[in-house]
Parts: sequence; C-alpha cells; structure tokens
Amino acid sequence: MRRFHPAWAVAAVTFVALLGAAGFRATPSVMLQPLHDEFGWSLGTISAAVSVNLLLYGLTAPFAAALMNRFGIRRVAMAALLLVSAGSGLTLWMTQSWQLMLCWGVLVGLGTGSLALGFVATIANRWFVRHRGIVIGVLTAAGATGNLIFLPVLSRIVESDGWRTAALTVSVAALLVVPLIFWRLRDHPADLNMPALGATEIVMPAKPAGGAAGNALRALRDAAKTRPFWLLAGGFAICGATTNGLVGTHFIPAAHDHGMPQTTAAGLLALVGLFDIAGTIASGWLTDRVDSRILLGAYYALRGLSLLALPSLFAATAHPSMLIFILFYGLDWVATVPPTVTLCREYFGESGAIVFGWVFASHQFGAAAAATAAGLVRDQFGNYTMAWYVAGGLAILGAVLSLMLYAGKHLPAVDELTAVRP
Repeated sequence: MRRFHPAWAVAAVTFVALLGAAGFRATPSVMLQPLHDEFGWSLGTISAAVSVNLLLYGLTAPFAAALMNRFGIRRVAMAALLLVSAGSGLTLWMTQSWQLMLCWGVLVGLGTGSLALGFVATIANRWFVRHRGIVIGVLTAAGATGNLIFLPVLSRIVESDGWRTAALTVSVAALLVVPLIFWRLRDHPADLNMPALGATEIVMPAKPAGGAAGNALRALRDAAKTRPFWLLAGGFAICGATTNGLVGTHFIPAAHDHGMPQTTAAGLLALVGLFDIAGTIASGWLTDRVDSRILLGAYYALRGLSLLALPSLFAATAHPSMLIFILFYGLDWVATVPPTVTLCREYFGESGAIVFGWVFASHQFGAAAAATAAGLVRDQFGNYTMAWYVAGGLAILGAVLSLMLYAGKHLPAVDELTAVRP
C-alpha cells in the first residue's frame, strides 16, 4: 500500500490551475476605474463586459464537465488556460468596448468557466471517496487564494505601470501553469491502476455515449424535473449575485466613492479572500459532518445580515467596523460551495458533477445580473446603497430556499423519479 495517494498530487495541481485561472477574474474590480478614465466608457458599459464574462463562466461549466468526461480533464484544462492567457493578453491592443466584450467577456469567460467549480466537482468525485468534502473546500479556496495573491499586486501594478501591464502579468501567469498541468494532472485513478482515495476497487471509467453537449443537456433535462434542482439553483443564483456580481465587482469603486484609496479597497477585498480560504476549508470539514441543507441556510442568512449592514460602514479609512465586516463576510464568501456540490452528488448520483455545472451556471446568471444592475444603479443614483440592501434581502431569501430543501429532505432522489444518464 502506498502511503501517499496520487489523488493528493492531482488535487495540488488542480489547486494551482484554479489559482492561475483566478488571476484574471481578480482584475475587473481594479480595472473598472482605469478603463473608465482612459476610454471614457461608462461603468455600466464596462460592467456589461464583466457580466458577459460571468455568464460564460457559468454557462461553460456543465459543458466543460461533459467535455472532461469525453476527452479527459488534462486536455480541457490546458486548453482553458490557453484561452485565459490569450484573452488577457489581447486586451493590450483593444480600443473599442466591443473588443473588451470579446477578450474580457468571451475568451476569458470560456477559459475560466472550464476551470470553474464544475472542474472542482469532477476532480473531487473521481479521485476522492474519503475526505471529499474537505478537498472540495480546499479547491474552492483556490479562487480566494488567487484574489489574495493577485488583487494587491495587480492594484499596485495598475497604479504604478497601468492596466496593460497588469493584464500582461495575468496572461503570463496563466500560461506558466500549462506545462504543470501536462506533467502531473491525470484524468482518472484507473489510469494509474489505482482506486480513488478511500475506495477499495478500481473503477474503469466508461466513455459516455453521445456528444458532450448532448450529455450536458440531457443531465439538465432530467435534473430540471426535480424540486431539489430548482431550490439549489435558486439559492446558488443568489449566491452569485451577492458575491462575484456585486461585492467582487463593485466593492472597490463603492469604497472609492467614499474617499477610500483604490489600493486600500483592493487590500480589503484581498482580505475577504484570505478569510474565505479559512471559511471554505472549514465549510468542507463541516460538510463531512453536518447536514448540508442546514449549513446552506445558515450561510445565506448570515451573509444577508452582513450585506444589510455594509452601506453604513463605508468611509475614507478602513475603520474597525469595516474590518469586522470583512472578517465576517469573508468567512462566508464561498462557504456555500462544498455543501452544494455534496447535495448535487446526493440527489443526482454520477451525473452530480454535470448537474452541479448547471447549478453553477445559475450562480453566474445571478452574478451577471447583479454586476450590470449595480453598475446601472451607480450611474443612475450616484451611489450603490440600493444595491447593497437588495442583495441583503436576496441572501435571506436564499436561506429560506435552503431550509425548504431541509423540510423536503425525504423527497425521493432523482433516480427514483427519472433515470439520470451519466
């Protein structure tokens, strides 16, 4: 028996890949104002490009999971990182807003979407039986770690050398991860003639029948016949609206409206990433031990209360009350992911990773809507106050949806209602 299971090496490489993909996704919040100043584009226009990115980031996930089933994780991950690098690098030559949509929105959206949480679910479901929850938590934390590393660095680069240097930095960082993926990432434990960590038998992967797109759509069709899917998707749409869409995109310009320097605001947002690492890993540990439906209800409720308090906390300096919000909100940032992945596996079995990809797509629909809506609110009213209050109310609604899952936890799983094909 080997004392070191290769699953841990695969998880480590996956973490690095997710870290690289997170780099460009960390840049919108530090580039909104520089792009506005240089090109004269409104915040609504720039936020629309962010929304395209967020939409494709989510919509790509289920198809990427299906592509990984058909062509292998390694090939899809390398292609995704190349798209991220190309999209970031090509922004150096843009002069029109449609080019921002193409590079920042389409190319990077497709690339990062292929390395999104559907990627995490695929790795965790294939390689881990034991410790699956904690692994999901750690891999999910990679995005927060990317924010922690890239946000302060990119903010200083933008301030000292301009946004083009920051975009080039991200492009090179994503490109450097490609050789590591080629060297160490493997598609399935059976490729090494081993069982998954915690399993006792080697399971040979069955190549799915039909095309990747057809399998992804079939999984959606079957899952959509069930109540749990819609409750999970509704809650996760609210999750996206209250994290990436609103706070991730608009926290820095909102703080700047109150006189806070951009570098200080970027540092606070990076602290959210720091606390998110702890919160997400802890959530993974709790997911292995506590009913995931209860966890989701608590997470959404606490997030809603913190967002309702946020408008009164903005000031020109990072006073203690704001730091308390950063700590509290950061611990809850994506703590919702491990229990949501676990519930998709519980309700939808072997199709859980693909179904989670669709649930994650709803997350990004919510994020895209919030990113655009908050930009329009700022353009119309001159501040973000209304956006924060609406987001707080939505998060409390997300708690209600999660508790409805708990109330109906004895509903039959999807395979008792209709066969979900892998």
